[in-house]
Amino acid sequence: MLKDFGTIAFFLLAAFGFIFFNLILSWLLSPKKPDPIKLSPYECGERVIGTAWIRFNPRFYVIALVFIVFEVEIAVLFPWAVAYGKTTWAAHPKTKLLYFAEAFAFIFILVIGLAYVWMKGDLEWVKGIEVRPEPEPSERPQQRIEV
Repeated sequence: MLKDFGTIAFFLLAAFGFIFFNLILSWLLSPKKPDPIKLSPYECGERVIGTAWIRFNPRFYVIALVFIVFEVEIAVLFPWAVAYGKTTWAAHPKTKLLYFAEAFAFIFILVIGLAYVWMKGDLEWVKGIEVRPEPEPSERPQQRIEV
């Protein structure tokens, strides 16, 4: 038994050794000529404007996640529809009913999720910003400047 584990350990060490050897070899042999164009974030021919550290609207991610959820729904329901179409009532009396109940439960859960995201307002591209009115000058606290 130790011989078997020794063989596995040998192959694991050989694999990691091969990986590290190639990484070190490529680091040693690769040309190191830094160029401002090569060091820029994009190599598509566009000039870089500003810094890469910008504020990115997280709504892009929320919309993308909602889109992925509904794409997965299609990927799950398509095989279900094929299986539902190939089953006959003679196969088993409850088979079609079970298939239908499974699909209904799946779609129901997705509709609840969609309603939650909708009620939360994450599907709206521009959310309303709460604007507080400025207090009247007489209501503002006076600041004393001491010299």
